Order: sequence, then structure tokens, then C-alpha cells
Amino acid sequence: MRTHAIFALVAAVITSSLPLIGCRRGAAIPHIDPNGPVEVVIPEHGAYTGAFMDFGDAEDDVTLETIEDFEQMVGKHQAIIASSSYWGEQNFPVDNLNVIWRHGSLPLVFWSPWDSPYEEDHGPDKFSLTEILAGKWDAYIDKWADAARNFGHPMIVVFGVEMNGTWFPWSGAYYGGGQWDKDQNNWKGPETFRKAFRHVVDRVRGRGASNIQWMFHTNNYPYPYETWNCAPAYYPGSDYVDWLGLSVYGQQYKDEPNPDIPSLVNWPYEEMSKLDPHKPIMIAEWATGEFPHSAEGGGVGKAKWITQGLTLFRTRYPRIKAAVYWHERWQNADGSYSNLRVNSSVESLRAYREGIANPDWLGELILRAIPKR
Repeated sequence: MRTHAIFALVAAVITSSLPLIGCRRGAAIPHIDPNGPVEVVIPEHGAYTGAFMDFGDAEDDVTLETIEDFEQMVGKHQAIIASSSYWGEQNFPVDNLNVIWRHGSLPLVFWSPWDSPYEEDHGPDKFSLTEILAGKWDAYIDKWADAARNFGHPMIVVFGVEMNGTWFPWSGAYYGGGQWDKDQNNWKGPETFRKAFRHVVDRVRGRGASNIQWMFHTNNYPYPYETWNCAPAYYPGSDYVDWLGLSVYGQQYKDEPNPDIPSLVNWPYEEMSKLDPHKPIMIAEWATGEFPHSAEGGGVGKAKWITQGLTLFRTRYPRIKAAVYWHERWQNADGSYSNLRVNSSVESLRAYREGIANPDWLGELILRAIPKR
């Protein structure tokens, strides 16, 4: 059992002559305490590997056993581990984040303004963007921010994931969509989201939670596919964003095709890259289902699709600095299953294991000490 966090450590830069150094615990160079003031370094070469590991319907049943079982299965420690924090729970998931950080991984939290029963394809609930902007939930935001500050360790937070679709209640389609707002010089739906994003980030920062890095995370293609619904209309500005995130899903249902990775990533990657020339890009969710006959209609089988992703993410798209696989399986209304897990077949698991075995996929975090002021 893994009882202590094992990090790839980076020595603090004390003078200009002292380079950054990567090492594992026990090496004969100065040790950085992961429980001290540290930040996660964006790798100059390679990218972090990570996963969401089917932590239950609310995506928050994080356990060390689940993490260790997944890592043993795929043959690599995961630098990033994703889970969710729904506003309907009205709490901060400190226990989950402690499990993840003590394991030596960076928590990625999808902080979703969503009320139970957490069903998709419904309009705004009591945590609507308009109510957030009106200040109704400021006390909760402040409480969450205080807990995040007290947690103290690095974490990445996504507010309102995939807002350019129609499946979540914070989607721009529910707030005026493509209606033009002359005063704001933007479409009403995206502008409402932008304002809410800024409101939340400002309040959290105002409480001193400087350990959070914020990710702007869209679906790779907008739905509906309209200009008003594209990523630039929603972008809250580079002052509010540390990471740019994309969801990249292949086939999720048996009657769908399974497009190849370039057709799913090329254009969205270019669009994201234009938002800011320097921010790192994360494939914050990626997966495809196991459908044995998907390749017969000209699509790509799952094993080949996984191999494509793990190869091209690190060779064709230099701004991609992390990829988080969505390891989940669910039953559909018609009784069929959508099995996105990496071990949905022997071939798919082999493809994933072989892909992330490449040393360019970094399973250990690179840390840098934050100098005391």
C-alpha cells in the first residue's frame, strides 16, 4: 500500500545559478516538503497524466483504494485526479482532496452550480447564474473559499464545465443564448456566464485562496454549433484563467460514430490556443465507449482511438500539458451500456497501458517551493 506521497520534486530557485531539479524522495538533493508552500510546475517537456476514476454518481466518492486499484491496473501513478463538488451539497470536499494530495496527486475539482438530483438537460435551478450574480450565494462561495484556503495545497478548479453545451443548467443557451446585448457588446448567454465566472473567482481570491488555479473548460465543439456559442464568447479573460480545458469524447452510444482524434481536437485546439498565447491546455476529460462494431462504419475502434490520443496529445499539440481520462461506465435508458473505462476490453487496456508508459507522460508532479515573504 502506498502510505506516503511520492512526488517528483523541484528545488526552489534560490539564486540564478541554481537550476530547477527534478527528483524522487530519497535522492541526495534538498527535499521539498509537499505540505509546505509549494506550486505545481507546468512541464516544459511532456505532459501530466490523470484520470477520473468512476467515483460514483455524484463524482465525489474518492477513496485511496479506488485510486490505487486504477494505478495498478494502468501501470502508472496519476499526477492529476479529478472529482466533483456540487453546490447542492453545500460543502467543501476537504476529505477527498486530502486523500488525493497525500497520495502525491494534484486535485482537479469540477465545482458545479447544480442542485440535486443532478439530472442533465434541465434549465437553471436555484443556483442559477443570475442568482449567483445577485449575490444570493456569496456566503456559500466565501465558506468554500475559506475551506480551500485552509486546505492550503495546490488545486485546479473548474467553475461551470462545458457551458457551451445544453446539458448543464449553467449553459449559455438558458440565459438568452445568441441574443445580442448592445450594452455588453456580446451575446446574452455567454456574457451572463462570463460575469458569473468572474464574480466567483473574484470572491474566492478575495478570501485569500491563492492555492487555486482556475480552468476555463469547454466542450470541444459547441452545441448548438453557432458562433455565439463558441469558446471566445464565454472566455472570462486571461486574468481569470490559469488553464484552458477541453472535453474530447468519442463514441458514447452504440448508434454514434467514433471519430478519430484529429477530427475531434484540431479545430478546438486552435480555437483555445487563440484565446491566450501562453496558457497551458489540458484535455480535461477524454474517453470513448467500447462498441465492437464501431469501426465498421468508418470510425475508429476504441484501442486505436486511445493509442491515437496518447500519441497525438504529446506530439501534435505542443500546448497540451495534461490529459485526464474519464474512466466510467453507465447503463442507458434502453438497457444498453456505455463503457468508457480503460479496461472495457483487453485490447483497450493494453493500448492505454502502453500509451502512458511513454516517459513523456508524467505520472509524478513537479513541485517548486514558494519563497516566504
